Amino acid sequence: MKKVVLSLALVAFLGLSLNSCRETKEKTEDAVEDAADKAGEAMDDVKDAANDAADDVKDAANDAIDAAGEAMDDAKDAADDAVNSVKEGAEEMANDAKDAANDAVDKVKEAGKDAADKMKGN
Repeated sequence: MKKVVLSLALVAFLGLSLNSCRETKEKTEDAVEDAADKAGEAMDDVKDAANDAADDVKDAANDAIDAAGEAMDDAKDAADDAVNSVKEGAEEMANDAKDAANDAVDKVKEAGKDAADKMKGN
């Protein structure tokens, strides 16, 4: 009778062990599936972050290009303004020199007339 009871106990123990292993196997499979799902979500998050970073870099590059273009336009405008100022200054100097030369000619003519008048009067 002892052998029968021990045999039944052994069979029961093995039956429980096998059921326990099946549950462990199912839990392990569930855990693996959950880990795979989380890994897939993490990969999607990484891809999204990489795409966002690439977009940010592209936007920054476009902003830099726009700023450089504006700086070039500003430099060209400043150079044009400087050239125009030099031209205007040169034109004013030429006009001043012309006026001074005309004044000198007029003074020489007056001096010549005065000298001629003095010569006639003597």
